[in-house]
Amino acid sequence: MEPLFSLIRRAPVTWWDVFDILIVALLIYEFLKLIRGTRAVQMVLSSAAIAGLFFASSAMPLQTVNWLIRNMLPYVVFAAIVLFQSDIRRALAHFGRARFFRLFTKPENDMETIEEVVVAARILADQRTGAIMVIEREIGLRNYIESGIPLDAEVSYDLLVSLFQVTAPLHDGAVVLQEGRIAAASCFLPLTVQPLLSRELGTRHRAAIGLTEENDAVAVVVSEETGKISIALDGRIERGLSPEQLRSRLRALVVQRRSAPERRPETRAFQV
Repeated sequence: MEPLFSLIRRAPVTWWDVFDILIVALLIYEFLKLIRGTRAVQMVLSSAAIAGLFFASSAMPLQTVNWLIRNMLPYVVFAAIVLFQSDIRRALAHFGRARFFRLFTKPENDMETIEEVVVAARILADQRTGAIMVIEREIGLRNYIESGIPLDAEVSYDLLVSLFQVTAPLHDGAVVLQEGRIAAASCFLPLTVQPLLSRELGTRHRAAIGLTEENDAVAVVVSEETGKISIALDGRIERGLSPEQLRSRLRALVVQRRSAPERRPETRAFQV
């Protein structure tokens, strides 16, 4: 009974205690949101089972089991980091997009860049020329820029249209726009592994989805088969946009994101 009496006799709860509990609760809540629907759920359940087995082996005379868990635990941690590196990277990227960290980023006006992208997308759609244009936001795309051909050119629809012509040497790959400039062309992007995607989606659409699964970039895709304009964000894709709708979406996602929360379209507007 002594632990119970000591708990009753402890100092009264202060506002700092409440604040401390709220922070821990918020971190747990955000962690559960991040792992919901991912492979990390099975990892958490397995870790909980191993932890329960460890405490049970400590309470009962199961010395072999206790020794095995204690010696394997460090290796299990490293194995989990390797196996779930994409989920960990996505979680850290999501945490870095919090409003608190946006206070340290410099303001920018991308209206001209958006207008050039919209005009280029319209021309390419009319020509039935495939294209994928990626706009960097808070998370850097240096890894993908280094995989392509560096340009560091001013954004113009003439240049964008020229880059994606079939006869152009840099047409195969993505163009990455960074800080109002064309950083690189012919960039390689990771393909998504989502099993439930529509079979109508080609390599460009799957590359746009795969890229936006790992960071907060916005990818504009033009289909060479149908001439439809699509936009990919957060691992999902919205298809069949008109130039006016594309302009409105990019303004909301790129220009107005610092002054207001992002307005995402209804779930039915996405093809998954």
